[in-house]
Amino acid sequence: MGEIHVHEFMGLDGVIDAPTWTADYGFAPQMAAAIGAATDGSRGILLGRTTYEMFEPAWSKRTVEDDPGAPFFNDTTKYVVSSTLSAATWRNSEIVGPYDPEAISRLKDEVGKLYVSGSGTLVRAMLADGLVDQLHLFVYPLTRGSGPRLFAEGAAPVNVSLAACESYENGVVYLAYRRRA
Repeated sequence: MGEIHVHEFMGLDGVIDAPTWTADYGFAPQMAAAIGAATDGSRGILLGRTTYEMFEPAWSKRTVEDDPGAPFFNDTTKYVVSSTLSAATWRNSEIVGPYDPEAISRLKDEVGKLYVSGSGTLVRAMLADGLVDQLHLFVYPLTRGSGPRLFAEGAAPVNVSLAACESYENGVVYLAYRRRA
């Protein structure tokens, strides 16, 4: 049986929009280690269409010399959830089709551990359907005010337990939560 591990950069108010604002805080080396641990053992990357379209031009041309995470993003199979995307241009990418919790559950069981970054709409749907096994949250010391949040207003409660907690010199706090059965 597989697992889905979700990684998000977010403000204190839960906003998870395109994290260009994170550059102001730098990237502590321990953050790379935490992301590496979240991706470790992943046999696939699960992405929503918007995140896929943002990642493809940014990651597809990177090498390990540019970023140690480049081989993971380029060599690992990317499964794209989309009702509008008809062709995948980034190597090792497959279109899953529109969101279907049963299809995602089957993919999870077939592939094993799946890693998700960003993909807010997809993540909110999977949280509602009980498909997310771990949340890896990097909480930045600011509020964004407006924008998409990890948990939308009116979302069903999610019961989790703390798996890890670290703080970094740049003010970012890493929180890992595991879904409770």
